[in-house]
Amino acid sequence: MLQQVYPSPQHDYVYELNKDFHFAAAHYVPSEEAGKCQRVHGHTYYANVTVAGDELDAAGFLVNFAIIKKLIHERFDHTLLNDDTDSFDEADPNRFPTTEVVARTVCELVQQYLDGTANKPVCVQVFLRETPTSYCVYRPKRKGGKSHE
Repeated sequence: MLQQVYPSPQHDYVYELNKDFHFAAAHYVPSEEAGKCQRVHGHTYYANVTVAGDELDAAGFLVNFAIIKKLIHERFDHTLLNDDTDSFDEADPNRFPTTEVVARTVCELVQQYLDGTANKPVCVQVFLRETPTSYCVYRPKRKGGKSHE
């Protein structure tokens, strides 16, 4: 695994958990502006998911590390991202499988799971590296339009 120092999201929660993992996937960006990326190509994506909260669950976890990896790895590893029409859409630029949209989607999938837990932690950041020199940081806004600060 790539040893990496990630940007720190600002928040006032007591606990912060970070999970690193990677998955291999292909995609293409259905836009003429994408240049060569219009063609099917693949990446080994490196992800860091940051979850924060104030309460631990019945097992003493904020969230089990393995669950975070499983949610994303089982869904996206060795797939063509464009085929996941629940997550991506070739008609809507806000849902093309770009690095930005994949990072947001990872966050949304993790948060959807977290919303069903008793201790209700929050996914505060997803760092997604697509290539050795290109990555995206996604930080969702809290309800009311404010970031996790």
